[in-house]
Amino acid sequence: MFKNLINAFKTKEVRVKLLLTLLLLLVYRIGCALPIPGLTPNALVSVTDSNSFLGLLNSISGGSLSNGAFLALGVSPYISASIIIQLLSIAIPSWQRLSKEGEEGRKKIAKYTRYAALILSIAQAVGIVLGFSEIIDTRALWTGAPTWLISTFVAITLVAGGMFTVWLGERISDIGVGNGLSLLIFVGILSSAGTSLLNSIVGVKSNLNHLWNIIIFIVAVIIIFALIVFVDGAERRVPVQYAKQIKGRKMYGGQSTNIPIRVNASGVMPIIFASALLTFPQLIMSIFWPNSSAMQWYNTYMGAGSWPYIALTALLILFFSYFYAQITFSPDDISKQIQQNGGFIPGIRPGKPTSDYLRKISNRVILFGAIFLAFIALVPNLIFKGISGGDAGLINGFSATGLMIIVSVALEFDKQLEAQMLMRNYRGFLK
Repeated sequence: MFKNLINAFKTKEVRVKLLLTLLLLLVYRIGCALPIPGLTPNALVSVTDSNSFLGLLNSISGGSLSNGAFLALGVSPYISASIIIQLLSIAIPSWQRLSKEGEEGRKKIAKYTRYAALILSIAQAVGIVLGFSEIIDTRALWTGAPTWLISTFVAITLVAGGMFTVWLGERISDIGVGNGLSLLIFVGILSSAGTSLLNSIVGVKSNLNHLWNIIIFIVAVIIIFALIVFVDGAERRVPVQYAKQIKGRKMYGGQSTNIPIRVNASGVMPIIFASALLTFPQLIMSIFWPNSSAMQWYNTYMGAGSWPYIALTALLILFFSYFYAQITFSPDDISKQIQQNGGFIPGIRPGKPTSDYLRKISNRVILFGAIFLAFIALVPNLIFKGISGGDAGLINGFSATGLMIIVSVALEFDKQLEAQMLMRNYRGFLK
């Protein structure tokens, strides 16, 4: 990866794209540090520390949510909108056809996603303002200003910040290198994790015994990171042989290839889905009924780290892993394409036996990937909690979900950077 970066900076076209990407990322980080007039500084620290899902969103936004910054919402509305649109694309036939219409279809789906992100941004902003009324600072704008006016101003500013984040991500994708929104998440997690680790290291001065915990914590993070990198690139390759065909004086086919089935094809999405479903009731009750008996019961028996929470998280990850696999991998379609092109899997008959064989292999691979995701989502967090002494910022910053996002985005950025270099060299060769 570093070699590709060095080579990229030697090439003018790619260097300009990289510098533009860095500039837009800098603008994003500045927006994450600008406080909103009307919000109490560090207003949502206690809320993000106590709620695992809000803690994840806070780490994704680089700590801007807990600080009440201009870009506090970050990319979370767009992520939620993308998930909703993907699910609706399966249920609505017209949207399903759009996803198969190429560039024009993708543009329409992207437009629908932006509209959905706007609606979710408004809902989140209103929920934050109404649910956490103590964060409103009535002295921020001018003395004697009514609370409703300041609350409206804060909500509008939060919505504007959320949509500005989406715009920044799309601009990075258009004129820079890599997926813009993924890079924003990447930078946010790195910033949050780095800040939490630095604060922990500074706190070692007052307690030297905490130093060994920090060292063990860093070693555990490195091991988990290496494990995620290894599994992320793992795949099961099914060999395919194409028969020789003679048309006129030319011979076609006869080559061998393979069908790659990724172990972790769904990426980090099953973990995000599971966390969102389990923490959504807690989030709603903390906004509207913070002191109710239902809230106390949920925190006691369904809070993060409890055995029911761990069991339900594992089951939901398994479910969403298979759900995503059904969307991205269709054994029937692949079997039909292989048969139409005169191919076959050695030892397997074309048609239904091929689709059944591919389905059996994919189910086994998906099961391993789902078990790995459940392990990564639960076990490291429990280990980190014990090692870090319960430091919420450190746990959220170095969560397994965050580490998986960092790995996947870094690998994808390296691939796109390499593709940019190959394209540039190819054009130079043609000239």
